Amino acid sequence: MNAWRGLAWWAVALPLMPVLLPLALRTRCTALRLEPAAGDAHGLAAAELPGQPLDLLLLGESTVAGVGASCLDQALAGQLAAALARRLGRPVLWRALGENGITAGEACQRLLPLAQERFDLAVLVFGVNDTTHFTSVADWRAALRRLIGHFQGQGTQVVCTAVPPLQHFHALPWLLRRLLGWRAALMDEHLRNQALESAVTYCGVAISMQRDLLAIDGYHPSALGYRVWGESLAEVLGSRVGDPINTAQGPAP
Repeated sequence: MNAWRGLAWWAVALPLMPVLLPLALRTRCTALRLEPAAGDAHGLAAAELPGQPLDLLLLGESTVAGVGASCLDQALAGQLAAALARRLGRPVLWRALGENGITAGEACQRLLPLAQERFDLAVLVFGVNDTTHFTSVADWRAALRRLIGHFQGQGTQVVCTAVPPLQHFHALPWLLRRLLGWRAALMDEHLRNQALESAVTYCGVAISMQRDLLAIDGYHPSALGYRVWGESLAEVLGSRVGDPINTAQGPAP
């Protein structure tokens, strides 16, 4: 069924390429480009709480790099760490390894070598760039298996976050939003299946793309968007941290 839906996407997209390619090039040239968030790529949330800190890693694309927020404390890593600390009643020691524009396959080459120590929890945040770069399903799933396997080999609990709903990214023209949103949903379905196959958590929580939750580029979350996203993830994950095998599925967007 997944294969048929993928073929259906190409059957619709290919005849539209003479229109889509100029649209994509124009959008790329005119899009507002924001820098990654400032600040250290690590921190300690709720240091005043008792207990051993939870070692949290976020690894992924521009949202892990904090694009759209002024500092990483206010981006996804810091917001998720703070929300988890409140729910767990213990400090959370967080680290963010993110790169703007990176795909999951590129992360295997460039980010995994930087994550050799063991973490309690690793949150993988990928999908937007693999969608817009038209990564093949085979390459997408192979990269996911490699990322997941790396952390499972260290005894780290792994969480895969949902591919964001590109159909709501206001920075994209309508036709691109519709087709890329459709493709993102297909990539997310493969992500969900790969998480199930690898016996790790899939977390379908994503922020709604209301304008006040988006940065001025209309593409990345704002500081408020990151806070809402982080709190929503913590709500799903807070009761499951420490489970040896997890296939939790939050509400898909």
